[in-house]
Amino acid sequence: MSPSKPRSRRAPPPPPPVSVPDPIAMTRAVEDFLRAAGLPLDDENLRGTPQRVMDAWCREFLDGYAVTPEEALGGTFTSSSSSRGESRELVVVTDLRFHSMCPHHLLPVAGVAHVAYVPGKGMAGFGRLSALVDVFAHRLILQEDLAREVASALARVLGSPGTACIIEAEQSCLRLRGARQHQAITHAEAYEGELRKDGALRRELWARLGARR
Repeated sequence: MSPSKPRSRRAPPPPPPVSVPDPIAMTRAVEDFLRAAGLPLDDENLRGTPQRVMDAWCREFLDGYAVTPEEALGGTFTSSSSSRGESRELVVVTDLRFHSMCPHHLLPVAGVAHVAYVPGKGMAGFGRLSALVDVFAHRLILQEDLAREVASALARVLGSPGTACIIEAEQSCLRLRGARQHQAITHAEAYEGELRKDGALRRELWARLGARR
């Protein structure tokens, strides 16, 4: 009886295309929401609210749809060790602060991302890693998918043989409604390539994350 072959991991289906936000339609939708909630639009505190809400969503909460991971990482550069094929060292940046919106309840998510990769064909500036996190965080995305998208993009764009993204977040939908677990912190991890294995590189990563606490 021949040994069974390991199953290959099936890639997730691509997300449906997202059209460019329509500011006029979004403003009207907020007006309709406020009316449906029984609130007077002529209240002095609500005057201009539909426009302010539209502007915040277009510029700060959904702007990630207009940026690609390649654009966020910008011009990459090659390290001398990776060009000689010697690099198995980790680049780790911790505590990259981000904000996002939960796609289920449209409530805020705030937290930190810890990003790591083994240099491959390219390397990125540290600030670019923060920009990459924001590309996906500034979309309607689950925390688990945010970690997966960042790790996958690093592997693809930088040609990294091993990547990781660990996210710690405060979910308003868990803290402010439902279970109302006010102190809850949610965690999500994603690994690609060599860091998917529970080996020396993964242990080194978690040693560094543990050292920061």
